[in-house]
Amino acid sequence: MPIHPSINIAGRRIAADASPYIIAELSANHNGRMETALRIIEEAKTAGADAVKLQTYKPDTITLDCNNKEFQIHGGLWNGRTLYELYQQAHMPWEWHKPLFEHARKVGITVFSSPFDRTAVDLLEDLNAPAYKIASFEAVDLPLIKYAAGTGKPMIISTGMADAGEIQEAIDAAHEGGCKELAILHCVSGYPAPAEDYNLRTIPDMIERFGLVTGLSDHTIDNITAITSVALGASIIEKHFTLDRSGGGPDDSFSLEPHELAQLCQGARIAWESLGKIDYGRKSSEQGNVQFRRSLYFVKDLKADEVITADAIRSVRPGYGLAPKFLPDVIGKRVVANVYACSPVRIDLIK
Repeated sequence: MPIHPSINIAGRRIAADASPYIIAELSANHNGRMETALRIIEEAKTAGADAVKLQTYKPDTITLDCNNKEFQIHGGLWNGRTLYELYQQAHMPWEWHKPLFEHARKVGITVFSSPFDRTAVDLLEDLNAPAYKIASFEAVDLPLIKYAAGTGKPMIISTGMADAGEIQEAIDAAHEGGCKELAILHCVSGYPAPAEDYNLRTIPDMIERFGLVTGLSDHTIDNITAITSVALGASIIEKHFTLDRSGGGPDDSFSLEPHELAQLCQGARIAWESLGKIDYGRKSSEQGNVQFRRSLYFVKDLKADEVITADAIRSVRPGYGLAPKFLPDVIGKRVVANVYACSPVRIDLIK
């Protein structure tokens, strides 16, 4: 049997031979209300997700309060805003983290976060976060990766925008920092991203090339890409999650709503179950239908010792006679007893 790389988050084994680990990304979809964040956690649990992921930063820990051209956003969902303005709106107040962690544990769903600087890691360590997720934009921040890895917790690194060399550098940094359980996510950092940009055939190559648990951070607007990725070896699926796609928040428009997250959880797990194993044997659901396969039947009455001619037998359903492959062997033989039309051809009737 092949040995699959695996990681373990809060007692849940994550590997190619385990059902997909579904992460509901809360991101900025709290829209400034802790009550909304609390309810998102509850809805993620109800939908069947394994974990909720937060983002831990302040505008001052992720960018500068600067209006220079390079700090302005041109095009896309956030056109015309500065980075500082966007993150001021989107960030989750740090004082919310403890009650959100407590609430997740109360409802029975794992919660962890993406830290964006060392102080975020320190905060999350105080809350006993079970894992760390490095966002795609931070995959090139090797000092941050090493610092998070120093906690000894499992880590997941998104690889959006990173080439193969940069992915390897991030992996090396995690290992050098002390991470023993590491996963990577294929990702396209478009919001939303078109399905054709995902090139999901990259996933099996990543598995072979890097030898790690591999998954998908999916920014498409439906579930098809994510569910398809399971067939190509994705062990983790991360999707942005909101209560209302029309809620007006920075990430709402490309996030799943509760019924869609439930469909993703069900669909991804069914896809994984359907992969099964290499098996050419007859399946349990087929047993009752074997009788309806084709077989050889007499279509004319024949007397004992009469020759079986080509027009005397046919391959038809059901399957109680000889297999059709014996048709050339039967023609020209004689029957040992009287036979009747609509009766199966049996070996004991032929000489």
